[in-house]
Amino acid sequence: MKTLRRLIHREALSAVAFVTAGFLALFFFFDVVDELRWVGLADAEGYQLSHALLFVALGVPSHLYELLPITVLIGTIFVMARLAQSSEFTIMRTSGMGPWQALRTLLTLGGFFVLLTFALGDYLAPLTERSAQQIKAIHLGRLTSGATGAWLKERQNTHSFAVNVHALSTGGAMLGVRIFEFDAKGRLASQTRAVSGQFGPDGAWTLEQVQRSRFDQGDANDAAHVQYLDAPSLQWRTTISADMVAASLLRPDRMATLDLFQFIRHLNTNAQSAQRYEIEFWRKVFYPLSCLVMVVLALPFAYLHFRSAGIAGQVFAGVMAGISFFLLNNIFGYAGNLQNWSPWLTAAAPGLIYSLLSLAAFGWLVLRR
Repeated sequence: MKTLRRLIHREALSAVAFVTAGFLALFFFFDVVDELRWVGLADAEGYQLSHALLFVALGVPSHLYELLPITVLIGTIFVMARLAQSSEFTIMRTSGMGPWQALRTLLTLGGFFVLLTFALGDYLAPLTERSAQQIKAIHLGRLTSGATGAWLKERQNTHSFAVNVHALSTGGAMLGVRIFEFDAKGRLASQTRAVSGQFGPDGAWTLEQVQRSRFDQGDANDAAHVQYLDAPSLQWRTTISADMVAASLLRPDRMATLDLFQFIRHLNTNAQSAQRYEIEFWRKVFYPLSCLVMVVLALPFAYLHFRSAGIAGQVFAGVMAGISFFLLNNIFGYAGNLQNWSPWLTAAAPGLIYSLLSLAAFGWLVLRR
């Protein structure tokens, strides 16, 4: 029995590696074509073809993390269908490999891919993503999350602050800093604009080229007035660290699980919406487990006997199932964020749906037939 397990594992690993290499090559080509738009621009003269290729290459672990459950499904379906077509799986069954032993064999294989997916998503992909963003920041000059930049919120005593950082420069300096201060009644107390800012070792920000407007609401007998301040530099004490700013400028699906958890705690402490990051946190938890679902879904293909037909139709069904899982995972993520669904249920729903499908297929095709 150990020999049969080794045979299935070896064949499945080879097939999954081959399918994964094909998908990664396709994504690499598309990413290179997309990244070429930045090469040679007037405002990005330092960004050359070699930098674009290195940036795309550093994004390969992120693609591998996203594609691994799909390629596991396709590769395992191909192996099980080929074994069934050549009657090798029939010989395995007559040698004593029952349905539950075959299921345990594939679950062991799936456990390996679960660990690999977790390591990719929690360690390798965030590390390479940061390196890729540093390359782009060095040669393009800044790291930004779009037109509005990153928004953060902090509460200090009775006042609350809404902080906007438009971008991070090459050296880690903040560009385009805006700080809005609100009093205990929710009224705007001050507005501070700075061209740039530096993170201090003692938790204070050093803002450069500052323009500050303080709004004095006055009392019933005194009219409101505005005080203006222009200063070359200004110290502002805050608990918002450089890691928090950098995390808010990165895509949440590119962050490690621990970084997501810490960032969610900061958002909740400051009464800021964390729905999007909570969904991504639970997706990080449940996504590696989808590899187990995929190998179970592939097992019934070994019990199909279409000797006259090729494997292409069955592999195509596997491709469609993998694509549908990827789409369903994204749809639930967007819908859960818009409809304010429970984050853990939103992240677990695609895996639960496919788990039920795989168990139903296993029970019907394997146990009953």
